Amino acid sequence: MLQNTNNTTSNALVVEGGAMRGIFAAGVLDAFLEKRYQPFTEAWGVSAGSTNLIGYLCGHHGRNHRVITDHACRPEFINWGRFFQGGHLCDVNWLWHQSYQEVPLDLDHYLSGTTKLWVATTSVMTGEARYFCVDDHNIHDVLTASCSIPLAYRDYPSVDNEPMSDGGIADSIPVVEAYRRGSRDITVVLSRPLGYEKKPLAFPALTRRMFREQPGLAEALIHRGERYNETLSFIQNPPDDCRLRIIAPPEDFPVSRLTTDLNKLDLGYQQGHRAAMAYLAELAQEVA
Repeated sequence: MLQNTNNTTSNALVVEGGAMRGIFAAGVLDAFLEKRYQPFTEAWGVSAGSTNLIGYLCGHHGRNHRVITDHACRPEFINWGRFFQGGHLCDVNWLWHQSYQEVPLDLDHYLSGTTKLWVATTSVMTGEARYFCVDDHNIHDVLTASCSIPLAYRDYPSVDNEPMSDGGIADSIPVVEAYRRGSRDITVVLSRPLGYEKKPLAFPALTRRMFREQPGLAEALIHRGERYNETLSFIQNPPDDCRLRIIAPPEDFPVSRLTTDLNKLDLGYQQGHRAAMAYLAELAQEVA
């Protein structure tokens, strides 16, 4: 049984990443903003989940939808030609800073609020998860690092002088960490339909060879599916002292990691929005 490492309890929102699949969470969080629903003392995000959350916590309705359907669909972000020439497939540094420049975040709104944003990254040296509380000093480094998918983004952004990679490698859905730190009322927004499970990595030997200079990261990649499925088990069977609610895409969710079809993205957004509205209606019935 996991032990609570914090004497205080909190109400947490945990949002999974998944690159363009983050459009579902964008719809969820916009619905929350429309209904002024923000009861959370902590928010936990990974990769696209973290960028979605900072938009929500800054109070920017529609920003996440715009970034995903506009900036993330530009060739400056996803570019196979550049990738085959040795560059980035997904230039997360460009995406973060370009979207920040064109659609600025109201960081004062976040910093003056009561919800802390924790973002997961993966240490390139150890392969272990690292969690950072976002502030105005580290936001650019932490958010970029959490989204840096190995191979797709060929650099390892540095946070606190340590090279980092995509947070989803070590902890795709940091619900267990939220629980460990005291959260007992947790809402989880997934980016895949309920029932999904990750399969074991097909070629572990090849992964070790490709990342031979980062053996810790290689092992984290190899065991990612196992850890992911363990987290899903926790979500579906939480401890007795934890109330856990799930918002997940429907079975016909049409968006994959690199989808740029605007019709599919808009549908995924609407599915997230509807799921959140249904969730809030259910909560209202509970307290009625």
